[in-house]
Amino acid sequence: MKITRLETFLVKPRWLFLKMHTDSGLVGLGEPILEGRARTVATAVQELSSYLIGKDPRRIQHHWQAMYRHAFYRGGPILTSAISGVEQALWDLLGKSLNTPVYQLLGGACRDRIRIYKGVGGRTPEQAAAAVRSALNEGFTALKTGVAQEAPIASIDSPAVVDTAVEVFAAMREAAGQKTDIAIDFHGAINPAMAMRLIKAYEPYAPFFIEEPCQCQNVDVLATIARSTTIPIATGERLFTKWAFREVLEKQAAAVLQPDLCHAGGIMECRFIAAMAESYYASIAPHNPLGPISLAAGIQLAACTPNFLILEHTTLGEGYLKEPFRIKNGYIDLPARPGLGIDLDEQAMADKLGHDWRNPESYHRDDSVADW
Repeated sequence: MKITRLETFLVKPRWLFLKMHTDSGLVGLGEPILEGRARTVATAVQELSSYLIGKDPRRIQHHWQAMYRHAFYRGGPILTSAISGVEQALWDLLGKSLNTPVYQLLGGACRDRIRIYKGVGGRTPEQAAAAVRSALNEGFTALKTGVAQEAPIASIDSPAVVDTAVEVFAAMREAAGQKTDIAIDFHGAINPAMAMRLIKAYEPYAPFFIEEPCQCQNVDVLATIARSTTIPIATGERLFTKWAFREVLEKQAAAVLQPDLCHAGGIMECRFIAAMAESYYASIAPHNPLGPISLAAGIQLAACTPNFLILEHTTLGEGYLKEPFRIKNGYIDLPARPGLGIDLDEQAMADKLGHDWRNPESYHRDDSVADW
């Protein structure tokens, strides 16, 4: 089996899909994307095609090493996002060629179903509580929300900002009860000093974890935050490859790692990251705000990873997949189909091709630039 062509195409709302064609007729699927840089990553994939075309797609780790190391300038979001989508497609082809799911090729299943959480929110306590009740009615047992705020939070902000954020989360906790897990995503958009003030105020309401309490470039600061609270700290969506996660683990800066299978290097690289995390008693909660191919790859990783915690999702594939995933009581059953276990619904996707999605622009009250 030889690779003959790599085909990328933009898919609404902000995704990039990859089809890896072979001379056997099998087609592998991947999702090589960096939010807001879809065309840039598509170009990077085409640059990788000069190496891949004519190669046997089943030599996955060999190809990963060649694509990563022969770049000379290693890592970074563009290269590793391109490699991630390509690597997913290679695994999809290997699984299809052997008629077995990817997780079977990575050691077999550790569990029979995959826990999923749903994002919820609301600007007021009433809205937030209603969103929680709606999610619980859908069968979810775990949720994630953001920090309730009227405007981007300043580096040091007022007590009223803290009070508002906590009031909204308290209403969510009351609506959910103590048996439902609710995580809070700070999105790396809050100054560390302000983040610690917020985290302390949240502690009585026992969040599942605090995600990205600050930006990830300074791991020592993240470690300081982690040591200041009993709430588990999560991070990793903006880290690439095992080398970036090594420092987080060594400094015990997070109890939950969130590698993104479309950014961090693909399925096997995230499995390596999970194995590293296991030796530090850290959990894996893959980041996944993207499309159905990303979700399918995340499910394969979750199935075979002992220290898997929970998986993010934004879509189950309705309108994109011939057989969308289904959630039952907050879980997705272990898939049995070969490869990534999915087929694109070309007819349903016909009106979803193309997009010009841009990253949001966010500003503080004085019009200075804010993180989003």
